[in-house]
Amino acid sequence: MDLSTTYLGLALANPLVAGASPMVDDLDTVKKLEDAGCAAIVMHSLFEEQITREQLGTVMDMESHADSFAEALSYFPQPQEFRLGPEAYLEQVRRIKAAVKVPVIGSLNGTSPAGWLDYAKLIEQAGADALELNVYYLATQAWETSEAVERRALDGLKTVKAAVKIPVAVKLSPFYSSLAHLAKQLDDAGADGLVLFNRFYQPDLDVEELEVVPSLKLSDSSELLLRLRWLAILSGHVKGSLACSGGVHTPLDAIKAMMAGAHAVQVVSALLQRGPAYLATLRDGMASWMEEHEYASLEQMQGSMSHQNSPNPQALERANYMRILQGWKP
Repeated sequence: MDLSTTYLGLALANPLVAGASPMVDDLDTVKKLEDAGCAAIVMHSLFEEQITREQLGTVMDMESHADSFAEALSYFPQPQEFRLGPEAYLEQVRRIKAAVKVPVIGSLNGTSPAGWLDYAKLIEQAGADALELNVYYLATQAWETSEAVERRALDGLKTVKAAVKIPVAVKLSPFYSSLAHLAKQLDDAGADGLVLFNRFYQPDLDVEELEVVPSLKLSDSSELLLRLRWLAILSGHVKGSLACSGGVHTPLDAIKAMMAGAHAVQVVSALLQRGPAYLATLRDGMASWMEEHEYASLEQMQGSMSHQNSPNPQALERANYMRILQGWKP
């Protein structure tokens, strides 16, 4: 069974990629991922805030006076809470590259085209085979237009593409006013791929202590549905690769993502819950399903259920919307 695929111009043995997570901090875990059949490994993000704080020399300042001014400052992670600082991050890229044979993808997370993007070049020099630019941004200012929000992502991509020669993917949220338009703009600006989607972790409120409480909820298969819709919409309409991130927990989840148009699927929550060896279960389950349904290769099914292969995709979307609304019975 041929499970091979191409993602960001990289030839992968299968579409299963270990997405950005703390798993990369431990070399033994990284090796276990490779042994289980992981086709590529994405580093967790190096954050703009980490880099700019170090560049400005404010880390010690923050440690000494974290709560002496600007109450909201205490909500940001303290330097010791980051597993890897900027220099340690680069060294970990080097160590992982030396330890495994599969592609290693670095990750930068930020919103402004400033000096922190210089680290794109440093990550490339450390040996990364590609780079993921995570443009996680929540627009909360009433004066900021949707065009300005999109411009942030485009400017960041252009800055990085001008600095590096390795492929660059942009990891997006689903909350842009015209996601298909932005995807096309990023594609035209040189993005080698799009990752759908990053997750907005929602904080909780402690009503007794009157505090904002960080809250982590791992994904489940229900989150895949949003990814499937946009993979199907974008497949065939952008030149770059498409990756599914979020909601892949079973072999069938991965099959659906590939049929919708993905070239790769990033798995995180399922591996955090079940361990690196679960990747082999996903890979073998995909192969078994394909054999049972007489698919000879992944390429044969890739994009087979995208909107591009629908005779009337707009009618399909509208009809599905109306059927769902009318489908509930008391």
